[in-house]
Amino acid sequence: MKRTNISSTYQRSRSYSPAVITEGGKTVWLAGHLAWEDEAGNSLANDFDGQVRCVFRKLDATLNEAGGDLADIVTMTIFLTNVSNNTRFVELRKEFFEDPNYPASTLITAAALNRPELLVEINAVAVIA
Repeated sequence: MKRTNISSTYQRSRSYSPAVITEGGKTVWLAGHLAWEDEAGNSLANDFDGQVRCVFRKLDATLNEAGGDLADIVTMTIFLTNVSNNTRFVELRKEFFEDPNYPASTLITAAALNRPELLVEINAVAVIA
């Protein structure tokens, strides 16, 4: 798969690309991933950092089943229940993606997700070589 990212310095500082161009590969459409508890069954209720990190681990596990990993994500949509978590999300996302290969991204503030303790949901599209 050939991948080209289009982005400015500002966009890279926010860990996203406004456009990602791919050629070839297998497309994987990822449903919204949530995390009300971690992999050990510990509650992540109202733990923004814990939920974000766990969601990315879950996305990675799903992609592993398809033969890929987080680096194959080309676009994502993030739903946050509190706009004040916007900058913190950007900081956390940098733990999982390397500059300059950030995915295209849309960040939406939603009134609520499907459980009251949930603070973030992410769906994505990946292209695996």
